[in-house]
Amino acid sequence: MRALGLILFPVLLAFLPMSARAGESPVVVELFTSQGCSSCPPADALLEELAARPDVIALALHVDYWDYIGWKDTLGSPEHTRRQQGYALAAHERMIYTPQFIVGGRVPVGGAHPDELEGQITEQANADAQIALSVSLLEGGRLTISAEPLARLTGPIQIELVRYLPQAVVDITRGENKGRRITYANVVTSWQTLGTWSGRGALSAEAPYTGDEPGVIILQGASFGPIYAAARIN
Repeated sequence: MRALGLILFPVLLAFLPMSARAGESPVVVELFTSQGCSSCPPADALLEELAARPDVIALALHVDYWDYIGWKDTLGSPEHTRRQQGYALAAHERMIYTPQFIVGGRVPVGGAHPDELEGQITEQANADAQIALSVSLLEGGRLTISAEPLARLTGPIQIELVRYLPQAVVDITRGENKGRRITYANVVTSWQTLGTWSGRGALSAEAPYTGDEPGVIILQGASFGPIYAAARIN
């Protein structure tokens, strides 16, 4: 993961927009998947459904550890594999596998199980918000990030900028999914740590933002902790 320069402004915020109120932050759902995994297409289809929901930020992270069996994932990245390994280490798990969903940086859901996944999304959506987050894109490619704690937090909290491709259609000609054309939604193309925040007092920051790919800002506890808040960049 590459780090970007982030300008922090340690000022108190007089207000935050209504969109940042408690309970209104979308739930982040990450899917670790691979084009070379025969069990993954149902999970990919499930993530595509989640990507259409305003209450969910659905992100597909293609890993590279299936590449050896005959098909190199055209969307895969070793950084995504390392992120999944980081979650496993934080949870004291000895193995990683695909497909695997991570809901809110907290709860793993293995395989394509819509009811279990929906239950975890609902539980986290109904939990009390701990951070109010506001993100705005200004002219000239400047991103402003404002946040305010709504509860006592244990820092540090990482400020993450995620860019993604809304859709990719891939014809797979080798490996376990040979002969299939699969549509992938919200494919992560970069995951950058902009900086850290103590979680005490208000946060006001700016960062550069260029290019046409959509993005999201995620505030996540360091060392693969819980995701406290997330916002789409509009």
